[in-house]
Amino acid sequence: MFYRDEKLALFIDGSNLYSASRSLGFDIDYKKLREEFMRRGKLLRAFYYTALIESDDYSPIRPLVDWLNYNGFTMITKSAREYTDAMGRRKIKANLDIELAVDAMEISDHIDHIVLFSGDGDFKPLVEALQRRGVRVSVASTIRSSPPMVADELRRQADNFIELADLKDVIGRPPRPETANPGAGSPERNMYRAEE
Repeated sequence: MFYRDEKLALFIDGSNLYSASRSLGFDIDYKKLREEFMRRGKLLRAFYYTALIESDDYSPIRPLVDWLNYNGFTMITKSAREYTDAMGRRKIKANLDIELAVDAMEISDHIDHIVLFSGDGDFKPLVEALQRRGVRVSVASTIRSSPPMVADELRRQADNFIELADLKDVIGRPPRPETANPGAGSPERNMYRAEE
């Protein structure tokens, strides 16, 4: 699936990857993830897309964002909008699909292979467009969760499908337990729990 001399770029849909890995019972070790794909090819860029909830100058995902930013990831963030739905549940709205698609098209002339960490079927037209430009596209998500976290049309369009469950021993770590302290545990859990 990978060639050692091909130029790679990773595109990580943060909330989608978080949900997929959690459905499989593990958290992502991003240092291991980056190292794994550096072994698979010439990794040029690793993009990570996420929303930030800014309240009182603090976002629960800020520690992860800062760590990724200092450790070889290109961070693309957007402020999330909080609202309450008709059932009175707190919801978060922020979509970075357009930013991811624009960045992927811009870099497509300089790479051979994109690995998209998302199962969102809205990315099918992006995958088709990249393939027309001669870029191979692998989609990393899971069909082993119930329900599957990857849209069937996206999985079928991709040149390769990477099952996250098969990467668990390579890029995973056990999930951190939740505690009464809202700042403890996985920063992703604290951020994305609000979206559930």
